Amino acid sequence: MPVDKIKAEEERLEILRRYRRLIEVWHTRKETTDRWMVRKAFRVAADAHKDMRRKTGEPFIYHPLEVATIAAEEIGLGRTSIISALLHDTVEDTELSLKDIELMFDEEVAKIIDGLTKIDEISDNNTTAQSETLKKVILTLSEDVRVILIKLSDRLHNMRTMDIMAREKQMKIASETQYIYAPLANRLGLYKLKSELEDLSFKYLQPEVYTNIKKQITKVTESKLEFYADFIKPIEAGLNKLQLDFSISRNIHSVYSMWKKMKKSELSVGEIRDTESIDIVIDSDQESEKLNCWAVYSVISSIYKPNSKRLRDWISTPKANGYEAIHTTVMSSTGRWVDIHIRSKRMDEIANKGYAAYWKYKDGTKAEIGLDHWLKRTRELISDDSNDETINFINDFQSNLFSDEIIVFTPKGELKSLPLGSTVLDYAYSIHSDLGNNCLGATINHKLVPIDYVLKTGDQVKVLDSKNVSPTTDWYKYVNTARSKSKIKQAIKAERKKHKEQGEKKLKDYFKQLNIQYSKTSVGALMQFFKLNSPLDLFYFIDQDKITLKQIKDSLPAGEGWSGWLRKNLRIPYLNTRNNNSEGEAKEGEKKNDEIKQELKSPDYTVEKCCNPIPGDDVIGLYFPGEPIQVHRTGCGRATQLMTHYGKNIVKTKWKQKEGITFLASLKIKAVDKIGLLSKLTEVASDEMKVNIRSLFLRSSEGLTDIGLSLYVPDTQILKRLIKKLKKIKEVVKVLRVDNLDDFV
Repeated sequence: MPVDKIKAEEERLEILRRYRRLIEVWHTRKETTDRWMVRKAFRVAADAHKDMRRKTGEPFIYHPLEVATIAAEEIGLGRTSIISALLHDTVEDTELSLKDIELMFDEEVAKIIDGLTKIDEISDNNTTAQSETLKKVILTLSEDVRVILIKLSDRLHNMRTMDIMAREKQMKIASETQYIYAPLANRLGLYKLKSELEDLSFKYLQPEVYTNIKKQITKVTESKLEFYADFIKPIEAGLNKLQLDFSISRNIHSVYSMWKKMKKSELSVGEIRDTESIDIVIDSDQESEKLNCWAVYSVISSIYKPNSKRLRDWISTPKANGYEAIHTTVMSSTGRWVDIHIRSKRMDEIANKGYAAYWKYKDGTKAEIGLDHWLKRTRELISDDSNDETINFINDFQSNLFSDEIIVFTPKGELKSLPLGSTVLDYAYSIHSDLGNNCLGATINHKLVPIDYVLKTGDQVKVLDSKNVSPTTDWYKYVNTARSKSKIKQAIKAERKKHKEQGEKKLKDYFKQLNIQYSKTSVGALMQFFKLNSPLDLFYFIDQDKITLKQIKDSLPAGEGWSGWLRKNLRIPYLNTRNNNSEGEAKEGEKKNDEIKQELKSPDYTVEKCCNPIPGDDVIGLYFPGEPIQVHRTGCGRATQLMTHYGKNIVKTKWKQKEGITFLASLKIKAVDKIGLLSKLTEVASDEMKVNIRSLFLRSSEGLTDIGLSLYVPDTQILKRLIKKLKKIKEVVKVLRVDNLDDFV
């Protein structure tokens, strides 16, 4: 048989194997009609994609089969979702239309595929249209969560098979995944899926750091095998007496979560206490599960002493994503603290499969209230009548994803869920925009408090309002939720619209007196000079005489004139002007496409202060017309945020080898506070390593000193050698490279 026929036969068998695997993991296994409809969807998808291949060279049908399998096995979705997952790329990539899908299946499947197609279109839109498209997509989250659940399955499979892609494409997708999709999975209770998305994103954004931490985790967890075996034995014996079916397992924390703990605590993997937890899952009916979980806790606390400060009851008050469990920390017989999580099989399924499993057990509990409140806030965020740029809208939505919850009470005793950190003013806006706009303060548990008072779980809140009160720009400092900020912005905008006509008329008169042409460009330049966000703000301040003719006239430098002033002050609105941090020429980059080559007459780059990259670092470039290319370290949070919104602006960047060029780097040193310490540090840096120290910050407490050292180095090799030498100083406890020294300033 010819080779190509053998390959075709092998691929056919592999397609059938993957299809059978999908049917195996599809837990519902309902009526014959259900199985027939899924088989029909598979055949339609296989026929539609028959001549298509992925970039890996594999038949394209592998992808929808894997997406459907993830949706069924890892999320627990049913027939309609599996059919939609199998067909999710057909409308976008083949000749099939939504009408065809509706005729072959039903309107529900067609609507889900329409929502999925809109999400896929986002990356092809320009940034001005992107926000509106994303709003429509997120709206489907509150209408039919299955769209997002299937999209998360799609994103997970793409992340698992991304090795062959170009580096800049990997960076764009990984940033978007880390910034939007992983937090979204977490909010929907898909903890395992969220952890894998985070780890895969981290793997592509910071490959060396990822590999290093993964090795450390493996080493540390293997070293604790004997300890945990001994720790679990008495617990098993105690639980057997309860005559409950149970399982005990070790839950190793993910690479990304470990990296975050390392960053926060400034400790190594071996030094971090909570690298894993013990998960105890009991088989219990829903009526008895709470009682049985506390019985398990009672057994454990009779064997090992618990830390009362670390007891968390997520059964009585579930998290907003539906998560339920008892969390406790106990002291082992060897003096080591151990985290233990106790839950039932039902709770465990919700912990792993999130929203989908949660609705399977829907019963009107507090978990349902929490999810409903979050979905309501999501709808409110989308429906707010504002024209924010994409980056602002996505930032607000992302912050809504990340926030934990508090539960407060209305004057009538009703429950109200709010993001952690919410103030009295946030609460007022969550009730009604008018109540927020007129908020004077509140009584909390019958005690008078101001509008910026931060609420706590259990507070009973009664808002005090007055028609004589209205929002000001200072109010932005008193709120934390995206909804409140949006409502304040709308109120201020409405107020300033009243001054638009008169303010614009006065400005035109001022320009006429100064012989300046009135145009969008001249108004925009004036906004930049006075650091205002919109023409409405400008007209308002002019009408209120807060910006006068004299101030505008004085803003023009003598001898330079209006045209020179324009050149100096016009900037891209969403970027700040930055200065190069190097002492000489920084680096060359490879321009990614013809558009950039045409717009750049000569190399123009800035080393960004947010992360201070130096030669030897893995870096990424971001290009915006009219601005120098921004160069960031790949793990930089600011870069991740920008790549999420402006993926097409990613530029390949490499270091140009040049002698005599040095770059700014920052170190944080913890040391014993002794006389002569600074002398030893400067001797190593300046005398031995010939490194120029730019600045030094000190902060001492209880015999220890935190030192921030800002210095110029030629590359990472010299920096690593310097760190190694500094660690050898007897008084030095720890030396870490940090992005900047903002917390010292």
